[in-house]
Amino acid sequence: MDKEREYKIRAARKDEHIKLFMETVHASDNGFRDIVLQNNALPEIDFGGIATSCKFLDKTIDLPIMINAVTGGTEYTLDINKQLAKLSRECNIPMAVGSQTIAIENKSMRNSFGVVREINDSGIVIANISANSSYENVCEAVEMIEADAVQLHLNTAQEICMGEGDRHFKGILNNIKNIVSSLQTPIIVKEVGFGLSFEAAKKLYNAGVRYIDTGGRGGTNFITIEDRRNQELDYSFLKHWGISTAQSLLECKNVSGDLKVICSGGITKAEEIVKSIAMGAELTGISGLILRELLDNGYDAAKACIERLQYEMKVFMLLLGAENIEKLSQIEYLLKGELYQFYKQKFL
Repeated sequence: MDKEREYKIRAARKDEHIKLFMETVHASDNGFRDIVLQNNALPEIDFGGIATSCKFLDKTIDLPIMINAVTGGTEYTLDINKQLAKLSRECNIPMAVGSQTIAIENKSMRNSFGVVREINDSGIVIANISANSSYENVCEAVEMIEADAVQLHLNTAQEICMGEGDRHFKGILNNIKNIVSSLQTPIIVKEVGFGLSFEAAKKLYNAGVRYIDTGGRGGTNFITIEDRRNQELDYSFLKHWGISTAQSLLECKNVSGDLKVICSGGITKAEEIVKSIAMGAELTGISGLILRELLDNGYDAAKACIERLQYEMKVFMLLLGAENIEKLSQIEYLLKGELYQFYKQKFL
């Protein structure tokens, strides 16, 4: 396939993903209903003294949320990234861009990603590219936005459902290992919606990876989206595939105490953010909730959504007796239902 045709396919796919996301209802269970937090009737803290700030990648952020990889690479997505970057700057939270392969192949689209760093010049900005990419392309993705870290995304389930998707998945782990050993920029390995198991996370840890993003089942389902795009084959038999977000977090946290886990996958509530931190996540990644609010109701509504999450987090922290994120990470939690049965079988 020639470069120009490949670029046009990628560009059309980028815009179509946004369109189909907005048209699709994602109602999968992310697993957090099986995590139980208990009321603390004697919190011994004042609401006004509760702080949601924390450190990530050696910078202080205002709350443990990041705007997770969304888009970039077309004129339409340029405007989306401008607004997301402004949200990231004004709310002082990290932002990861969407896959930058399109801008590496077509330099005219670099600005749709570079604008994020222009707008959020001192905040945390995270690059994004396939884990199957060459070391040179990873370096270019980092340089393009002066990234604080780079996400190497894993999306086998998505690719196999694309008519034009990749069919070659051998050697990805070794490629990640080589990139980790050569790149000075921190690397986050991210699933795109189907979860990371203990076994996969362990392999990544042994390859030198110290940051992973669960990308669990429960949020945007790219199998459903690609199935709607694919006119030749029906992949609806995979619509329930994947590891739930809460289960993936549990599995990854059992690998090692120094493996830093970002919890993402259908997180839409403050309660889920609080549960994620209590379970050991560094922070949570949110994309669908913020993007939908932005496109449906505008910038001010998206900002108000983040502010509402922060306020509601503080309410939960009061009721748990956790005056800051460090204390929240030490709160005990209980497992029930399917998640408890899974955990008992696998780890006890």
